[in-house]
Amino acid sequence: MQNETAVKKPHVVIVGAGFGGIRTARALAKNDVKITLIDKYNYHLFQPLLYQVATAGLSVDDIAYPVRAIFRDQKNVDFRLAEVSNVDFETKVVTMNTGQISYDYLVVAAGGMTNYFGMASMEKNGFGMKTLDESVEIRNHVLRMFELAAHEKDADKRRALLTFVIVGGGPTGVESAGALSELIYHVMVKEYHNMNFKEVRIMLVEASDKLLATMPEELRDITVETLIRKHVEVRMCVQVTEYDGERMSLKGGEVIPTYTVIWAAGVKANNLIDTLDVEQASMRRAIVNEYLQLPTRPEVFIIGDAAHCMQGERPLPMVAPVAMQQADATAKNIRNIIRGKELKKFVYKEMGNMATIGRNAAVVHMGKFKTHGFIAWAIWSFVHILRLIDFRNRAVVFVKWMWDYLVYERVVRIITRQ
Repeated sequence: MQNETAVKKPHVVIVGAGFGGIRTARALAKNDVKITLIDKYNYHLFQPLLYQVATAGLSVDDIAYPVRAIFRDQKNVDFRLAEVSNVDFETKVVTMNTGQISYDYLVVAAGGMTNYFGMASMEKNGFGMKTLDESVEIRNHVLRMFELAAHEKDADKRRALLTFVIVGGGPTGVESAGALSELIYHVMVKEYHNMNFKEVRIMLVEASDKLLATMPEELRDITVETLIRKHVEVRMCVQVTEYDGERMSLKGGEVIPTYTVIWAAGVKANNLIDTLDVEQASMRRAIVNEYLQLPTRPEVFIIGDAAHCMQGERPLPMVAPVAMQQADATAKNIRNIIRGKELKKFVYKEMGNMATIGRNAAVVHMGKFKTHGFIAWAIWSFVHILRLIDFRNRAVVFVKWMWDYLVYERVVRIITRQ
């Protein structure tokens, strides 16, 4: 009898264990529904701190946590380690590389991926920073460049080995540039005794005329000034046209010899959205209505980076707070549908913007409040620790940040085989 009752429970399938997917599952877990959460990785990843893995500040398990551990006490939540390849909206069936599963309600929270804007050479030779593997690869590569440069006799090649370019002036680019500078000039400078660190070059390249474009001008200017003090060469209104792994070409003809280009200049919806029979907008995102549903499929919700959701005249940005608020709204509306109640329109509440540039250096803008320096850095640190999924992660990250703050040490300077 219990099995029959369980079968009759509404089945909610959630694709993606990122901010939106995990939050939706948590919000629905206490309801009388069956939940299946699908992801190709068995962990939830705190993407905003990937750059700290890439710059040897944190370990992979500091910002990732097993999905099954999150839902250990929720017996109605099942996890499937699989990659979704297609969804048949007519039959309500999700196709995975491990089989198929049917649903009553579907939440697509597949997230985003690096957008190279059609630049095949950059996609092949540059480094993206959207996954744990990519961040570890960057860390290994940066450390290896110093090992090679330490014994390189050719001056031109040595300078190319020690030239690090970050493309993209958003939070990821700014934070990566600041963290890389501190790794090099506060830690590695003490250990490479025979290296001339005047040969090191860190460049932050942005195609527009603004870093952190959503910030007030005052905070944008402070960001540039802070980066320059940290030995970062800030190049704005500069467009990259090609990168072959050894030389980066800019529009206008300038060529920069470098073995390291980190691409942080764009995001688009996960490729899964391209396989679905949905209308798409900018960044390949699926167009949803004011309830976050597909206009012709009320049982299908799309949230987070995969969703093109208008508020006012602009689509909402592809950031974690949007995904989390959309997850809460989606969970409420699924409950409302089940109970026969009226749906509620989604309205995003702006949480502000913040970015850290390094030790005691950050910028924060929340409504009318704006600040920079140590106070902003403390706010940024507190918010990011609070958003980590598990107490252990919070405690470990806090301890590592305090250790780094007190002694300027990066303990994860290990080159692994990958």
